[in-house]
Amino acid sequence: VQLQASGGGLVQPGRSLRLSCAASGFTSDDYTINWFRQAPGKERKWVSCISISDGSTDDADSVKGRFTISRDNAKNTVYLQMNSLKPEDTAVYYCAAAFQCSAYRDYQSYWGQGTLVTVSS
Repeated sequence: VQLQASGGGLVQPGRSLRLSCAASGFTSDDYTINWFRQAPGKERKWVSCISISDGSTDDADSVKGRFTISRDNAKNTVYLQMNSLKPEDTAVYYCAAAFQCSAYRDYQSYWGQGTLVTVSS
């Protein structure tokens, strides 16, 4: 199993960015993709998740209404659309796979490499 996160970059406050997480090696759709982020000097925190099988989603309160997670099963890719970005959204963003949506890092079975998002004017 491999997860490949991409799409990070430098963006101004209030602008948008879309992250992608390309998954490979899964033999069924019975898993979830969870996005986490880790700001400089802080612990990694859960952001959002989506069930690959039924598309159900959940988001952390800090991003509700601004971030939208979606999937394209034909491309084996999950997206994190981030709108109205704030400087406090600056972090390395990681995608991870687990059997169920979970905010716990230890529950994740696989991790992708991170992609850096910097929100700054």
